[in-house]
Amino acid sequence: MTGEVHVTAVVFDLGNVLVGWDPYLPLADRMTREEWERFAREADFGRLNAMADGGVPVADLVRRAAEADPSHGELIGRYFDRFGLSLTGPVPGVAEIVDELRGLGHRVLGLTNWSAETFHHAPAGAPAIGGLEAVVVSGREGVCKPSPLIFQLLVDRHGLDPHRTVFVDDMQPNVDASAALGFTGIRFVDANRLRDDLRRVGVLPGAP
Repeated sequence: MTGEVHVTAVVFDLGNVLVGWDPYLPLADRMTREEWERFAREADFGRLNAMADGGVPVADLVRRAAEADPSHGELIGRYFDRFGLSLTGPVPGVAEIVDELRGLGHRVLGLTNWSAETFHHAPAGAPAIGGLEAVVVSGREGVCKPSPLIFQLLVDRHGLDPHRTVFVDDMQPNVDASAALGFTGIRFVDANRLRDDLRRVGVLPGAP
């Protein structure tokens, strides 16, 4: 981005950007982390979680898991029932950046891959989420990042100009997808790096 482009909005991913997420924690009373990692591989937790983010009902996911192994179905159900425990609180330093951006007059929104059935836990996990202008939730829309469709939905629904919008995400494929549509994409590492990157692209004052 050059100094000639005036940024008007910053869009944040939520999980592990604004709020910490550790999927082991809802089952920590049942198993060690090593046992969780083995279970996650055997039950293909990543695929099931992605399906939830895409709008598949939790009940369907529990049924699918149980068809492969009844114990998997029980544990997947328990994970979603206790989902709030997976949120580890605000990611250090990011809420302060959100407040600073808003104080400078920027619009601040969210775009997240998240199940519609568990999203109500998000503002409790990180109060800054409740202060965002709006959040587009993949599970409500039936489409996930990095699909360009969800970025276009964000743009159309909220009247954003991608060339005047910064997108922040911890996953490089999502950053790349945003950049392909004209956003200024920033890969999130931590709050200090984000602050430097926002200064580098002229969104926050000061030198990186």
